[in-house]
Amino acid sequence: MAATTFDVVVIGAGPVGENVADRAVQGGLTVAVVESELVGGECSYWACMPTKALLRDAAALRAARSLPGSEAAVTGGLDAAAVLRRRDAFAAHWHDDGQVGWLQGAGITLVRGHGRISAPRTVSVTDGDGSTVVLEARQAVVVATGSSARVPAIPGLAETSPWTNRDAASAASVPGRLAILGAGVVGAEMATAYKALGAEVTLIARDRLLATVEPFASDLVAESLKAQGVTLHLHAGIDAVDRDNAGTVHVRLADGTTVDADEVLVATGRVPRTGDLGLETVGLTPGDWLRVDDALRVVRDDGTPAGDWLYAVGDVNHRALLTHQGKYQARALGDAIAARAAGDPVDTAPWGRHAATADERATPQVIFTDPEIASVGYTAAEAAAAGLRVRVVECDLGAVAGAALHADGYTGRASMVVDQDRRVVVGFTVVGPDVAELLHAATIAVAAEVPIERLWHAVPAYPTMSEVWLRLLETYGRDA
Repeated sequence: MAATTFDVVVIGAGPVGENVADRAVQGGLTVAVVESELVGGECSYWACMPTKALLRDAAALRAARSLPGSEAAVTGGLDAAAVLRRRDAFAAHWHDDGQVGWLQGAGITLVRGHGRISAPRTVSVTDGDGSTVVLEARQAVVVATGSSARVPAIPGLAETSPWTNRDAASAASVPGRLAILGAGVVGAEMATAYKALGAEVTLIARDRLLATVEPFASDLVAESLKAQGVTLHLHAGIDAVDRDNAGTVHVRLADGTTVDADEVLVATGRVPRTGDLGLETVGLTPGDWLRVDDALRVVRDDGTPAGDWLYAVGDVNHRALLTHQGKYQARALGDAIAARAAGDPVDTAPWGRHAATADERATPQVIFTDPEIASVGYTAAEAAAAGLRVRVVECDLGAVAGAALHADGYTGRASMVVDQDRRVVVGFTVVGPDVAELLHAATIAVAAEVPIERLWHAVPAYPTMSEVWLRLLETYGRDA
């Protein structure tokens, strides 16, 4: 590689790192991206894309079976092998040629190897054969290394060779019995997917299912999983895990119950990929999440910058562990770095061009279970904890004409959280079959802080599920 000095060096070539690099290049800067694995990162190969491909066929089959005419045309179950082949295609068969070609076309230099911060504005990259190249950054070093699965210290668990989200997303076959530890998004989605693919699934968690969402949404998904035949052990402790000589995994619960499985999937949270990043050179602790300020600059525990050149975006800064939020941060930061380099103003005030305000106030998320959960902004509990004076209104989504047309016996529910002092929506949750595409309207309402009075003039087309907005407003009341 001819040049070893760039305006920006990005460590991590997932979608977050790619977006930082792209915006900085568009702003006239030179950028090198360092990657030790596949260009495209977790989302492309082991998370967003392959997991949603695993879930889609089953969702389409359920939709067909929810109407009498199409149900009559369904003569069999899922072809699990065909689902896995389609999943493989969406993961590009775990080859990154296409992503590498995109980087090259965007004018971004790719440096393969493991990157470590070795001095201010300096990243040392060691490749597979042990050779090292040193990259220097004139403007910024950006950490976009993401997160990896956390394996809890349960006696015997590590020795059973448990699956993580990567194994669940890339498995070559469907196990006969799958035990899932953890009932967050990964646990709930993979329980949905693998049950549909034919596995006998048991889900075990210390808390309720999907503990961070509105309870009514969590309850509907729990009821659905049980109806599909998934065994739930919620509010359950685990004493030990072992795998016997025949390959069977035994999960021993605190109440004396033993769950037997062919594979065990650990879905108990994430840890930052910062253990071997050279953080000690800037006074930070290896293995920690990276705290950032409003400018996404890495700061120490006392709030002082670790360096005016060091930034962190995506999962690694622990603001919002979602690909779309990481890309949102990345776009803002790439533009800000380019603006600073050009001597232009940088606006990191709330909702400013270079801010990532939505991380705290308008983060959207879809959980692709059956039924789906779509949410944005605060839950009722989060709004109360934030000190807001709120009113929460709910309505039966199944009573909306568009939902009733969508599927016979449609079951769903929606809620909105209203800040009574400002009379704006600060939170929205909807649960039901195929509700994902309802979310962006809510995201706009929350991010734009649209007054309730103006929302009455956003007329939903009839008969669509979007009419849920009218039902929520009617429940809230015109003069409330």
